[in-house]
Amino acid sequence: MKRFWDDVTIEPTADGFAVLLDGKPMRLPGGGLLCVRGESLARGVAAEWQAAGGAKCGEMSFADTPLTRLVGTAHERIAPDPGPTIEALSAYGESDLLCYRVEAPEALARRQAREWQPWLDWAALTFDAPLRVTSGVAHVRQSESSLRALRAAVARLDPVMLAGLGVAVPLLGSLVLGLALTEDRLDADTAHALGALEELFQVEFWGEDAEATARRRGIAADLAVAARLMALART
Repeated sequence: MKRFWDDVTIEPTADGFAVLLDGKPMRLPGGGLLCVRGESLARGVAAEWQAAGGAKCGEMSFADTPLTRLVGTAHERIAPDPGPTIEALSAYGESDLLCYRVEAPEALARRQAREWQPWLDWAALTFDAPLRVTSGVAHVRQSESSLRALRAAVARLDPVMLAGLGVAVPLLGSLVLGLALTEDRLDADTAHALGALEELFQVEFWGEDAEATARRRGIAADLAVAARLMALART
C-alpha cells in the first residue's frame, strides 16, 4: 500500500496513548482504536509508522510494522479472552526444551547441562517451579505443582506481554526461556543461542547450511521483535 500520511504522533487518552497519522487516530482491523497503555510502546509503534514507506506516497508493507501487528493481536485476539493463550503457552512447560538432554556426544551433553541448567534453576527459584530433566527422547512427567506455578506466571502477564511470549515460546521450544525474556533476564540473541544450542553445536563440526542459516536468521529476527515489544511494554 502507499503511504498516505506525513507525520505520526502520540496522544494521551483515558486508556493510555493513541497513535495518530496526520492527527487522525489509527484503528485496528476490527475497527477499535489502537491504544497502548505505556508511552514507550506507543512511541515505538509511532516510530515504525513514521519510517514505513519513506516519504508520503512511498510504498509500505505491513511487514514494516511488526510491533503494530503484535499490539493488534494483543488487543483483538488475546485481551477479550486471554484463557486460550495462557493455556497454550503454559502447555510448553510439560515438554520444555531445557529438560531434554542428549546422551551423546558427550561434549554436547556437557554444553547443554552448562548452558541450560542455570535457567531451570532460575525458574525453580523465581516461580517455585522445579522441572525434571531426562536424557534421550522419552517423555519426562513434570510435577503438577510446578506446572501450576508456571501457568500462574503466564497468567499474570498482560495481553501485550502475552502476545510477545506467544511469539517467543514456540520459536524457542521453551516456556522457561520465554519467561526469562518477559522478566528481562535474557536478551533475544542469548535466548536464540540457547534455543538453537544443539543446531549451533552441529554447525561447529559440519559447517553451515544455507537453508538452515536463513531459517535461524528469520527466527532471530522474530525473537528480536518479540523481545523489543516486551521491553517497551515494561517501560
